[in-house]
Amino acid sequence: MWQRSPSDGKMAGETPESSGTSLLHDAAATASKHRHFLKDVIFHGKFQLLNCLTPEENTGCQHGLYFQDGERRVDYILTYHIKKPSSSRSNRQSSRFTDNAFTRSLRRGTARLGRAPPPQPRGDPEVASQDHSMDYHEDDKRLRREEFEGNLRDMGLELEKDEDTKTPGVGFVKIHAPWHVLCREAEFMKLKMPTKKVYEVKQSTGVGAKINTLVNKATEPLHPNVEDNRTQNVKHLSYMFSREKQHLFDLSDRDSFFDSKTRASIVFEVLKRTKCTKAKYSMGLTSLLGSGVYTDAYPLHDGDVDGENVEPNDRKLLYEEWASYSVFYKYQPIGLVRKYFGEKIGLYFAWLGLYTQMLIPASLVGVIVFLYGCATVDDNIPSMEICHPKNTITMCPLCDRACSYWKLKEACGTARASHLFDNPATVFFSIFMALWAAMFMEHWKRRQMRLNYEWDLTGFEEEEDHPRAEYELRVMQKSLKKEHKTQKKPTEIAEETTNKWKQTVQSAMAGLKLTEKEKLTCRDRLPAYMTNVVMMLLMIGVTFAIVFGVILYRISTKAALHMSNNPTTRSNVRLTVKTTAAIINLVVILILDEVYGAVARWLTVLEVPKTDKSFEERLIFKTFILKFVNAFTPIIYIAFFRGRLVGRPGSYLYVFESYRMEECAHGGCLMELCIQLSITMLGKQLIQNNLFEIGIPKLKKLIRYIKSKRRSFQEEEREKKLQRYETDHFLEPFAGLTPEYMEMIIQFGFVTLFVASFPLAPLFALLNNIIEIRLDAKKFVAELRRPVAARAKDIGIWYNLLRAVAKVAVIINAFVISFTSDFIPRLVYQYMYSLDGSMHGFVNHTLSYFNVSDFQNGKEPMDALHLGYQVEMCRYKDYREPPWSNTPYVISKEFWAVLAARLAFVIVFQNVVMLMSDIVDWLIPDIPKDISLQIHKEKILMVELFMKEEQGKMQFIDSMTPCGGKENRNNHAPIARSRSIPHTHSHTHANNI
Repeated sequence: MWQRSPSDGKMAGETPESSGTSLLHDAAATASKHRHFLKDVIFHGKFQLLNCLTPEENTGCQHGLYFQDGERRVDYILTYHIKKPSSSRSNRQSSRFTDNAFTRSLRRGTARLGRAPPPQPRGDPEVASQDHSMDYHEDDKRLRREEFEGNLRDMGLELEKDEDTKTPGVGFVKIHAPWHVLCREAEFMKLKMPTKKVYEVKQSTGVGAKINTLVNKATEPLHPNVEDNRTQNVKHLSYMFSREKQHLFDLSDRDSFFDSKTRASIVFEVLKRTKCTKAKYSMGLTSLLGSGVYTDAYPLHDGDVDGENVEPNDRKLLYEEWASYSVFYKYQPIGLVRKYFGEKIGLYFAWLGLYTQMLIPASLVGVIVFLYGCATVDDNIPSMEICHPKNTITMCPLCDRACSYWKLKEACGTARASHLFDNPATVFFSIFMALWAAMFMEHWKRRQMRLNYEWDLTGFEEEEDHPRAEYELRVMQKSLKKEHKTQKKPTEIAEETTNKWKQTVQSAMAGLKLTEKEKLTCRDRLPAYMTNVVMMLLMIGVTFAIVFGVILYRISTKAALHMSNNPTTRSNVRLTVKTTAAIINLVVILILDEVYGAVARWLTVLEVPKTDKSFEERLIFKTFILKFVNAFTPIIYIAFFRGRLVGRPGSYLYVFESYRMEECAHGGCLMELCIQLSITMLGKQLIQNNLFEIGIPKLKKLIRYIKSKRRSFQEEEREKKLQRYETDHFLEPFAGLTPEYMEMIIQFGFVTLFVASFPLAPLFALLNNIIEIRLDAKKFVAELRRPVAARAKDIGIWYNLLRAVAKVAVIINAFVISFTSDFIPRLVYQYMYSLDGSMHGFVNHTLSYFNVSDFQNGKEPMDALHLGYQVEMCRYKDYREPPWSNTPYVISKEFWAVLAARLAFVIVFQNVVMLMSDIVDWLIPDIPKDISLQIHKEKILMVELFMKEEQGKMQFIDSMTPCGGKENRNNHAPIARSRSIPHTHSHTHANNI
């Protein structure tokens, strides 16, 4: 069998017999203690015991940030599975860590003590083969770990193992990057680092600068108590790190020159680049994680966040000044967020903060529009005519047979409520929100450029990422399949026997070059692409089917409630049906969101994208399409289709020949659209975005604890605190920013797409985001493992999605105002048909006549005398000719006039608003003027710095040249200059040494 490396041997002075006895004794003891601990937690409600696993309460965990020598800092952690003797399975105990010399001696020791080591019953070849296979796989994993860790040491990293922890079954590999590795990798990664050169940041002058100064003084209490958040008048000139130009940088304190975030990203880059090559195919870190050779890989948090004796650290400062709900009114310390988590996460929170700030004016205007509707509801002539006591207009039945005739004044409440959202101010608000979206986009581009300058990201270009593990595996399988087919040829079999040594060398090199020779083509991915198309259409079809099912629910429930004997039930049919249907839609949306997220990830995995960036963009696109359709299909139906495919009395449109299509209330569908929009938006924000984000991590933490089988967590050991890397091991792994961005993009859709029907949407979004920022902050600081810092200069594909939603919002709001509301019919009546130019008579103008004798057989109301008299004519909302005309029930000319006005409004509104948005885009420069000047100044200072350096080198050469050599240098300047280059390099090399 394989030999274990010397570093993994047993401790000195420990015999196999004593170690075997103590291990088996500890197994029974820890199992008993573990059962008592779970009993205390589950049955006695002692949930505070679980806080020992959380960084918030585990105040004594101050170890684990350094190696055993206390000097070398732990930059990264790899974890792997080890077998502990406390695991029991099928009434047998296994005392194997791994199949190595130590465990074999342990088995021999337990055998001599009279304990039966075989884990399976006698004569059970199946169990024996399973254990043999398990041992083989464990040995294979151990060998791969040893090779990978040996390669890491060859790359210059320093490693230290720890298997004797209070986390059984988990071994930890602590990784430290020494100074020369950090310098080498920083140069490879082209990291910009601050130089010794400091220059003054010129402050702008003028009226704008004075206003900005006054605003800063007024908002001083809103700034967090963080040094990085203060405006600085000086800035270090940054330059890409180079080992040959180390003298440009301040290296007086090498321990703090590269912060913990940078050190972790450097180590992660080395880990991604290191391969296992002794196998048939090479394996990188992602492949090793996917195959179970390692179980986790993560950098460490800087320390604890709460407690009495916690040392000051950036994590604790973030927890106090950013992740606390008590500072919800303050600005975010974006600089410190970037310093701790990296640019990519810093950009997300900067974008979220700016989006939340921009929602403040939108919320104020939305509230004013809503208050305007409340203030003018009593002066609205159409609703006054509907609610007038002398109004005797008799309306046609709302359903067949069960429904009877009703008075128009019964819709008084609906008409008054509709005016709150269907008034001239909503048109202004729609235009305002379109311009607001354009302003938000431009403001973010300027903010993004300012952050790029402050974070030294100007000129940064993303390089091609390493291939993903799944891609390498597919390429390997393709290569092996092709190689297998080639080896089947008889001619090559003969060559194998004659050139065996050559084949051996080629096979040894094959594993390293398999993924370099092959790549996946469109033909290889064609089945996955077809599956994607079919599944996406199927999921969208499922959404449409569910919306249709809710429509049938509304139709059938309305008919059933109309047949009720309870007068209260009959009078509140519309409200009951609207509300319950909206709640059903919300529940379905929440369920399908989770399903569609899993389906989108599965479809993206099928495509096998090459890089993580490609994988993320494809996943985002699929998830956005599915979740967007899921969230907005019910709303789009109510806004544009409900009430338009109804027919007329005597000739209604039926579904399945029995369900009559539903129609809008007399006040229009805008009120129902508002109800659906508000319930969906508030429900998603309250349940999905907040409760799920708080409750699910807590539940996962409890499940992870129970699954971890922490048998060594005894009562007497509770006072012993976990190491830092053990505490972080129990935190939730970072799953990326896609879920965070996705919920905000969907919210942005609710705020902009149908804002004409729900002007309070920006207000509810603002209140949600104030909580969301602190909730996400607490999750990142205290609930998640520290993510590897990733550099990014923008928010990527999300900006394109935002622009697309903003453009679509203009079109949708134009159609909502034109076709869903009564804004255009009111204008047409006022300026074309009104006798005095007022709205008097508008309600009567929009109602057509129907002769009740024209009802189809079996469709007339059962209780025709419900109103106490015989009805001969009833009214319904439509533009049709009366029954006494030459063309009864034919669409009238008023309908075509209104339709022409509606289409004209859509065209004019869309072009005018988009033109105004483009003007805003053109007027506001993408790069602030002061930032543009500072970037130009940095370039000039960099040139001056290198010119001074060159002059210093020339003076040094002159001082080292003999006196008589000066004339030679003057006569042969080019030669002397060329000869100065080697001296310069040797001088720099001497400085480096």
